[in-house]
Amino acid sequence: MRSQYCLWTAVLLMVGCQTRQTQPEQPPAPDFVIAFGSCNRSELPNTLWDDVLDANPHVWIWGGDIVYADTDSIPLLRQAFRRQDSVPGYVALRAQVPILGTWDDHDYGLNDGGAEFQARDSSQQVLLDFLGVAASDPRRLRPGVYHSETFRHEGFAVKIILLDTRYHRSALTPDTTGTKRYVPNTSGKGTMLGEAQWRWLEAQLRSSRADFNLVVSSVQVLSDQHGFEGWGNMPHERDRLLRLVSQSGARGVILLSGDRHISEFSRLEADTLRYPIVDFTSSGLTHVYSGFSGEPNPYRVGEVVARQSFGLLRLSPKTGMAQMEIVGDSSKVLASLQQQY
Repeated sequence: MRSQYCLWTAVLLMVGCQTRQTQPEQPPAPDFVIAFGSCNRSELPNTLWDDVLDANPHVWIWGGDIVYADTDSIPLLRQAFRRQDSVPGYVALRAQVPILGTWDDHDYGLNDGGAEFQARDSSQQVLLDFLGVAASDPRRLRPGVYHSETFRHEGFAVKIILLDTRYHRSALTPDTTGTKRYVPNTSGKGTMLGEAQWRWLEAQLRSSRADFNLVVSSVQVLSDQHGFEGWGNMPHERDRLLRLVSQSGARGVILLSGDRHISEFSRLEADTLRYPIVDFTSSGLTHVYSGFSGEPNPYRVGEVVARQSFGLLRLSPKTGMAQMEIVGDSSKVLASLQQQY
């Protein structure tokens, strides 16, 4: 009996081994795909929406300058957004993909504008109407369009945090020498977000359990020597943001920005940071700084792209890898960067 039992045991083990060998391997979990962009004119050819759709994004993010209105006339601002809302390619995208967004100065209503803009409350409602925000949403009553949403995908989570760098922002410091538009405010005074938004942002990051946390700023965070708008104009606020990112414990924080009419990757590595911070700038959906001839950016990775493009992120739930791409017409990848989180 003992030898017969052993024989059957050996047969069962062999069958079990064979069964395991013939099972097909599980396909890798698909990436979570995010597309974003800024600096868009409805009156110019909108050539990239088909390419955005071809990328099969799970969400589209407006990084600001959705339209170029530059007006305190609310009827004119509404008209500008209605024109964009009727662009065929964008209509197709909106029908298939969730849309999130924040504003920058030209859709806010005042070039380089901040808290001094008198029509900001009415302008806020126009933007929220364009984004299809419900009447019961907190943004309808709260000063500023900052907002967050979490997307769950294949067992992991991506949190998108949209900042408002306009409504509460203090006045910038002009360059009296005339060599740049603005210079850093070294007084330690002034705010980019206002204290209510700062408290909100801290709570968003500290409480986040997401695998990736994308922080959308309409203006660049890291590049700080070009003399235009950016967090570098208020170094104390920039330091506060980077310190919060580091101390919050939030995983996979990536900064997304626009405004500049160029696209580029900037990356900061420091002993005080738990991982490198990337500022992915995607700017120029319909028009770009085609005469760009260079500017200093000690954090730049790769080359500046001064061609019409949008940003694409492929976030891997299995490996924790973020594949970032600057994508042009005909879905051509103009530049890319990988970062492990």
